Amino acid sequence: MPKKPSNLIYGVDEKPPFLFTIFMGVQHICIYAISLAFPVIIIREMGGTTEQAAFMISMSMIAGGIGSIVMAIPRGPIGSGYLCPPVCSPTNFAAAMMASKIGGLSLLYGMTVISGISEAIFARVVNRLRVLFPPEVTGLIVAMVGITVIRVACLNFLGLDRTDNVIESSELIVSISTLSLIIALNIWSKGKLKLFCVLIGMVFGYILSYMLGIIDSADLAKVRESSILWFPFTRHPGWSFNISLFVPYIIVMICSALKTMGDITTCQKINDTEWKRPDMKNISKGIFADSVSDITSGILGGAGQSTSSSNVGLSIATATTSRVVGYTTGVLLIGIAFIPKISSLFAIIPKPVMGATLIFAISFMIVAGIQIIMSRMIDARKTIIIGVSLIFGLMVDLLPDLFSNIHPWIQPIFTSSLATATLLAIFLNLIFRIGIAKSQTIELEPGVDSSEKIITFMEKTGSLWGARREVIYRAISVINEFLESVTALKLTKGNLKVVVSFDEFNLDVNILYDGVLIDFPEERPSEDELLKGENAFIKLSGFIIRSQVDKVKSSIKNDKCNIHFHFDH
Repeated sequence: MPKKPSNLIYGVDEKPPFLFTIFMGVQHICIYAISLAFPVIIIREMGGTTEQAAFMISMSMIAGGIGSIVMAIPRGPIGSGYLCPPVCSPTNFAAAMMASKIGGLSLLYGMTVISGISEAIFARVVNRLRVLFPPEVTGLIVAMVGITVIRVACLNFLGLDRTDNVIESSELIVSISTLSLIIALNIWSKGKLKLFCVLIGMVFGYILSYMLGIIDSADLAKVRESSILWFPFTRHPGWSFNISLFVPYIIVMICSALKTMGDITTCQKINDTEWKRPDMKNISKGIFADSVSDITSGILGGAGQSTSSSNVGLSIATATTSRVVGYTTGVLLIGIAFIPKISSLFAIIPKPVMGATLIFAISFMIVAGIQIIMSRMIDARKTIIIGVSLIFGLMVDLLPDLFSNIHPWIQPIFTSSLATATLLAIFLNLIFRIGIAKSQTIELEPGVDSSEKIITFMEKTGSLWGARREVIYRAISVINEFLESVTALKLTKGNLKVVVSFDEFNLDVNILYDGVLIDFPEERPSEDELLKGENAFIKLSGFIIRSQVDKVKSSIKNDKCNIHFHFDH
C-alpha cells in the first residue's frame, strides 16, 4: 500500500470536496487545451478547413476524456489508478503529417488505430522487459519528457511561432506577469489560492492579454459566433491504411509507450514516500489505458494521444494527485467537446499565457526525473548512459536540420529529443551490462582491515550495479559491525570471505569463516545475561546486526561458518 507523502494535500486515494474537484478539473483542462494546437497545425498543413479542425479538436477531446477516466481506474486489467490524462501528443506529430499528406485524414485516423493496437500489445509484454528500464533510464525518460517541451514552452513564452519571429514587449509583460503570479501563489500563498495557482494565473493572463491588445475583438468574435452545442460525428471521413507507414507508426508507438512509462513512474514516485523502483505491472496497465485513448481517437477522428507530462507536473505543483480529479477531468473534456463556445475560448489562448503555464508545469517534471536518476548510486557506465543520451537527444532540438534528410521510416525517432534520448539510453544500457558480474567477493582480515576497505568496496560495487544508496550503506554498517564483533570477541581463526550479490529486488551478503558461529536472537539479552559471560555479548552483537537486516540465516557447512544477510531492495 503506497504511503502518502506529507507534501500532498490530496493523495491519489483521497476524495476532495466536490467544487474543489470541479475547479481542479478545469485547471487540468486548461493545460490540456495547449495540446489542441497539434490537430490545428495538421489541418492547416494539409490545406484543410476550419470545420475539419473543429471536428478533430472535438474528437480529440472526447478520446482524451475517455483516456483520462480509463487511466484513473485503480483495479482490473486496465488503468494505472493515477491522475495522468492523455493529450494530443507531439510524439505522433511527424507521422501524422506524413499520413495526412499521403492519404488525407482517413489515413491518419486509420494509422492512429494501428498505433493504438500495437501499443496495447506492447503493454502486455512490457512488464517482462524490466532489465531495459533501470532507474537511470526511467529517470532520464521522465526528465526528457519535460525537456522535450522546453522549446515549445519558451517560444510561446516569448510570443513566437513559425510565422512570428519578433518579440513584442506586450507579450513579454503578459508572460512574465503570468508566470510570476503562478509562482508567487504556489510558493507564498496557502489553501485554495495555492491549489488553483495555474487557473488563477491563466485567467489573469487572459485579462492582461485583452488589455494589452494581444486578444482582440476578432478573437472574441470567434467565441461569440460559436454555437452552443454541436454533434460532429457525421463529419467523419472514414479510415484507410498504408503498409508503408507501419514502421513509422510502430516507432511512434514505442516512443509514446516509453513517454507513458516515464509519466506513470513519476506518478508512482510522487504518491509513495517509500517508492523504490518502477512498478512494471502497474505501468503495463497504464500503457494499456493509453492505447485505449489512442484507439478511441483514431476511431472517432482525433489526433494521436499520449499521457501528459505537463498535467503530471501540475498535479505535483498543486499537491493534488487524487484520481477523482482524473475522472472529473475526463467527464468535463467529453462535455466540452459538444460545446464549441467553450472550446473556442481555449482555442484563442494567448501564446505568452501558454508558455508561462508550460514552463511552470514542466519544471516539476524535470526535477522529478533527476530525483529518480539520483535515487541510485551512479558510476562511470551510468554517467555515460545518462550524459550521452541526453546530449544526443538535445541535439535533435538544437540542430534539427541535421536530421531533415533521414529516411521517412525512421524519421519519427529524430523528430523528438525524447525518442532519440530514450532509445539511445536503452541501447547503451544493454551494451554496458556486458561484463558486470552479479556477485563480487572481498576478503577481510580481522584486526587489520578497517571499515574504510569495506566502504570503498561496497560503494564501488553499489555504483556498478546501480543499487539504492541507503541499502548499500545498511550493508556497509552490518559488515563492519560483524567484522568488529568477530575481531573483539575472537570468534574467527582466519580471514572472512565476503560474497555480495545483487539483483533489482535483493541485495545478499554471505560471509564464510572458520570459527565460532554467531547467533542472531530476536530479543536483546538481559543485563543479567550480559553479566554471566561472553556468550551473552555474542548474542548482543547478533541482536544489533539482526535489527539492521531484513533476513538473516546462520549455518555450519564443511566445518565453515556461513552467515547470510538479506536486504530488500
